[in-house]
Amino acid sequence: MKHIFKQGSDQAAPVLLLLHGTGGTERDLLPLAERLSPASSVLSVRGNVLENGMPRYFRRLAEGVFDLEDLRFRTKELNEFLDSAAAEYGFDRSKLVAVGYSNGANIAASLLFHYQGALSGAVLHHPMVPIRGLELPDLTGVPCFIGAGSNDPLCTPQETEELNQLLQGAGANVAVHWEPFGHQLTSSEVEAAAVWYKEAFKD
Repeated sequence: MKHIFKQGSDQAAPVLLLLHGTGGTERDLLPLAERLSPASSVLSVRGNVLENGMPRYFRRLAEGVFDLEDLRFRTKELNEFLDSAAAEYGFDRSKLVAVGYSNGANIAASLLFHYQGALSGAVLHHPMVPIRGLELPDLTGVPCFIGAGSNDPLCTPQETEELNQLLQGAGANVAVHWEPFGHQLTSSEVEAAAVWYKEAFKD
């Protein structure tokens, strides 16, 4: 998978896995990593699927309607890529924290839903429930931040609450932050995530 790896100054800090929104690239969320944990190593991955020329992490049948077979395949593909990247770059696979926006947040949530230990935490900006009717792995103690829009036309508040309940039901420690700015990722939401991150991952 096309990606960027940046070695951080603190080997003990979590490695940030950056996952862009639809139409983004592996460079989009680099400023977020700098804001959340400037000493962390960063692995930023571009989605392998194109929708009208726009990179995504998995196909969809319509807006808000996921191709679940492709979602499962792409989630497995990403999880296996993370294994190989950890071996290639020599980082601790068990200390990977996803930072995703929109489509990137959805594939990050899908990693949590499908693979125990895939992530040690997640910052999910405007995610949806990736798949329903699945028994989630044990997520006890896994810190998760959800940034949501109270008037988000793509991810309704009900969707956010459902995802929150599913993650909490599997044992995750979830914090939900609400903004009144629709689906966009604002500086105030990033700031809230940074404050949460410092508390969630303090030594």
